[in-house]
Amino acid sequence: MSDFTKVVLNDDEIPRQWYNIVADLKNPLPPPLGPNGKPINPDDLAPVFPMNLVEQEVSTERWIDIPEPILEKLSLWRPSPLYRARNLERALGTPARIYYKNEGVSPPGSHKPNTAIAQAYYNKEFGVKRITTETGAGQWGSALAMACCQFGLECRVYMVRISFDQKPFRKYMMQVWGAECIASPSDRTRSGRAILEKDPDTPGSLGIAISEAVEDAVSDENARYSLGSVLNHVLMHQTVIGLEAKTQLRKVGEYPDVVIGCAGGGSNFAGLSFPFLYDKINGRDMRVVAVEPAACPTMTRAPYAYDHGDVAGLTPLLAMHSLGHTFVPPPIHAGGLRYHGMAPLVSHCLRENLIEAVALHQLECYAAAVQWARTEGFIPAPETSHAIAQVIREARQAKEEGKEKVILFNWSGHGLMDLTGYAAYFDGKLSDYEMPEDELQKYIGVMKDLPKPPTG
Repeated sequence: MSDFTKVVLNDDEIPRQWYNIVADLKNPLPPPLGPNGKPINPDDLAPVFPMNLVEQEVSTERWIDIPEPILEKLSLWRPSPLYRARNLERALGTPARIYYKNEGVSPPGSHKPNTAIAQAYYNKEFGVKRITTETGAGQWGSALAMACCQFGLECRVYMVRISFDQKPFRKYMMQVWGAECIASPSDRTRSGRAILEKDPDTPGSLGIAISEAVEDAVSDENARYSLGSVLNHVLMHQTVIGLEAKTQLRKVGEYPDVVIGCAGGGSNFAGLSFPFLYDKINGRDMRVVAVEPAACPTMTRAPYAYDHGDVAGLTPLLAMHSLGHTFVPPPIHAGGLRYHGMAPLVSHCLRENLIEAVALHQLECYAAAVQWARTEGFIPAPETSHAIAQVIREARQAKEEGKEKVILFNWSGHGLMDLTGYAAYFDGKLSDYEMPEDELQKYIGVMKDLPKPPTG
């Protein structure tokens, strides 16, 4: 196997259980809080999510069985291949060995269907007729549209306005799969109309789109809301990525020194890294790096606090690193990384020093993406480019130090629907953005009167 390019598993090697990292955390995750500042119970979430997913959200079991109907749908593209990036290694002249899990092979072209299929199945089993959701770059909306189509559910997607305008082909993908895609903020909901009244030209945000999708769902007893990242059960569904990667690396006698993923809400990062964090928790020496945009520095500059997941405050309060639920991000092209909060589990792992976080500018990331495409061939999504940029940094450091290093990262999606961003990069129309401190303080000020998570 010394000259292999990729490691491909057989269909019968697909993971049959999800890994739930909650079971192995040294300190428990602070609970979600209701409007009264007290921990919510599962019944409080019933109007928003089907109870079978609520049970997964609060589970402390280490392993959760994957139902056969979900495995059947996942087998359309899973197990996904693990590649060795030999051409990039040669271009960089690095002694590092670079591996990546190619999640771009799914029908919508990203990691998102790993949980979309699961959520559509559980909603169908619960008797739900329609699912509402939000989407930033459109990858999650596309994934849920495809999943709902597979299980015969209606799907309505509120897409962040700037991405709706920048990435029309994502909207067309959703329409092909039968979903309705609406630019957010919209006039369909009270929260959307309120935002438009204050700022008719707003680019929108994931927080705004979540408010609209939740409001839509709770107003219809036959509908439920679905989230593509952040929540515990979503991150757990994604662990098929890391579980497969561990099997694939074992087949070629490798284990990563560093695991890397881009992070917006945390799902693709957690999906790859959490099965490896199990080993780190149990004494394995390794690094795990989450990469975010410098324009949305949730983990690197924002406080750890209780905050809402949406602008209107319709969601429970979650303990997480947050820029504040009223945060409106700059219109960088990595739309999937523009969320104001980081998943509570990822935030908790950061506080427990299980992972580290870095923030990178988009020009470095686009340069890395172009180098990747010109060596490895695949064109990455702008989100994925953040992971690639950090991989290149790690590989160059290995060269400077003259040390061998095994680098694993999640190639979370292709960029074939994001070519307008590449065009803007080549035309010199993109620039880096560093959030001014006074603007950061303005946004996080919205959390000053909210409950505080425990310290230490």
